Amino acid sequence: LQHMFAMFGATVLVPIITGLSVSATLLFAGLATLFMHLITGKKVPVFLGSSFAFLGGYAAVVAAGEQYGLTQAQSLPYACVGVACAGLLYLVLAAICKVYGSKNIIRFFPPVVTGPIIIAIGMNLAPSAINNCETNWLIALVAIVVVIVCNIWGKGMIKIIPILLGVVISYAAAACFGQVDFSGVKSAAWFGVPFKMQDTAFAVFQNPNWGLVITAIITILPISLATMMEHIGDMCAISSTTGENYLEDPGLHRTLMGDGLATA
Repeated sequence: LQHMFAMFGATVLVPIITGLSVSATLLFAGLATLFMHLITGKKVPVFLGSSFAFLGGYAAVVAAGEQYGLTQAQSLPYACVGVACAGLLYLVLAAICKVYGSKNIIRFFPPVVTGPIIIAIGMNLAPSAINNCETNWLIALVAIVVVIVCNIWGKGMIKIIPILLGVVISYAAAACFGQVDFSGVKSAAWFGVPFKMQDTAFAVFQNPNWGLVITAIITILPISLATMMEHIGDMCAISSTTGENYLEDPGLHRTLMGDGLATA
């Protein structure tokens, strides 16, 4: 339950920023996590949520799609093709770790390397955050204050879910100021399919624009180098927190393979 609350804020924020489906993101993040646990023998307490590292890649692919006369909705599946290829690149590093051993690989990625990469991924969100805040600074400040207060002075569950509380409380504040449009909720069906096939990477190959396919892969594939470093940093952090060496058991090669295939 704590994992679910902790993952929710960041996992849904990425599709909101990129224009992807929130329900599809939650569905496949859940399936990817179950697949990861299957690959790693259910030994690593981790949830595979959205990665902020790919935001720049998504924006670049959408901009490239505009050059071909495609809308954002039509361009996003091409970006998904790029992310799937990025996930497969994990298998290359996983194979290297298997052949040469995790210890020989991990020494090239100390905290002084993985830490700044994770920080840089977070800092990459700053322009998006400022743009969002400019729409209503009062509500933005409510969210910021709630997150900071809960993160520093919160106890128990409150300290675990500061982002979710920031979203909920600022959303309530926005509703009080008449800044929330409930018409979409009112018109929505009670039950529905969480994703549409035309929004997935498979839709690209029904009538592919090969120029945009190649552009998407070239744009997004290198980003996986950052997310793989992020993965290593996460595994080290989780190992330190739990007192278990997940780099040895189930092994970095297995966690990389699970993360990569799950991403794809």
